[in-house]
Amino acid sequence: MSIQFIGMIGHRETSETIEPRGSIFDKQYIRRFAQAHEEAGFDRVLVGYWSDQPDGFLVVALAGLATSKIKFLLAHRPGFVAPTLAARKLATLDHLLDGRLAVHIISGGSDAEQRKDGDYLDHDQRYARTDEFIDILKRVWTSDQPFDHQGAIYRAEGAGSAIKPIQQPHIPVFFGGSSPAALRVAGKHADVFALWGESLEQTAETIARVRAEAARHGREVQFSVSFRPIIADTEAAAWAKAEGILRAARQRIENAGQVLPKKSESVGAQRLLETVARGERVDSCLWTGIAALVGGSHNSTALVGTPEQVADAFLAYYDLGVTTFLIRGFDPLNDAVDYGRELIPLTRAKIDARRKAREYQSA
Repeated sequence: MSIQFIGMIGHRETSETIEPRGSIFDKQYIRRFAQAHEEAGFDRVLVGYWSDQPDGFLVVALAGLATSKIKFLLAHRPGFVAPTLAARKLATLDHLLDGRLAVHIISGGSDAEQRKDGDYLDHDQRYARTDEFIDILKRVWTSDQPFDHQGAIYRAEGAGSAIKPIQQPHIPVFFGGSSPAALRVAGKHADVFALWGESLEQTAETIARVRAEAARHGREVQFSVSFRPIIADTEAAAWAKAEGILRAARQRIENAGQVLPKKSESVGAQRLLETVARGERVDSCLWTGIAALVGGSHNSTALVGTPEQVADAFLAYYDLGVTTFLIRGFDPLNDAVDYGRELIPLTRAKIDARRKAREYQSA
């Protein structure tokens, strides 16, 4: 199976190592950021969700109108927009983008983050709500006739939508989460299950668990893993670059405090801390320096080395069943351009060769 590369764009220039620059809704930067990913050969870009930042729907709309081919992945948290309205909003956005939209449903891994928007459900209640939310999304997208719904969280009478997604049968659904409650929802609903960059052993374990849950529903799921590649012409230069990034991130935290919201209670963060406990360097070139600094709070593990070494690391995850890589750098726009020069085409060539070899062996 061929692979997909997903980048990530934001509404202003910032990262763990870069102080926020420009307007909080920097229209020129958003356009340029999306265009840079399109020119670099990315298949899709993620627009994230935070409880105190600009609305992702509008970031995607602006970026989509500034591009023509690249696809988008919009992060969305259930609970703040009725699922019937969310279904119409997403279908409308899919039309605006000419069928280039996917949605990443995020149930919420931090109680503090959820409460900023007035959500006081506990962890498992949030995942139960997500299950019902996606049920309704898909029904609105696919039903030809109005329908009634009466569930534990939502009620609706005569629900439906005149606008359907361009993509059939529905907009692709990405989903993540490492708890048992999350895996149950993933098996039922996810088209693509998204993991943070854990060790090969941990990734294989999660893939097996999700596949088992999906099999209960007669489904198959694809898998995405997120990394922060740090590449240079030599291995030594790449590791020196990583150490420089760690120093800069420490300095920024000293100056500004915690840069991104901590999610230490989430199972995903706990699993990243398990990766951190295995050492600063895990497997061939997985680096846990930033993950240790931020307490595993977000996709913060890196693959460090030459483009050849990092591409070979991707290949090891591909052999486990991963077909999508979400990659972003610590200098987000410039790193996206850099990935497009060698890392992305080299990885595609290596995986294409691996796939053809397998087809030849099985012929």
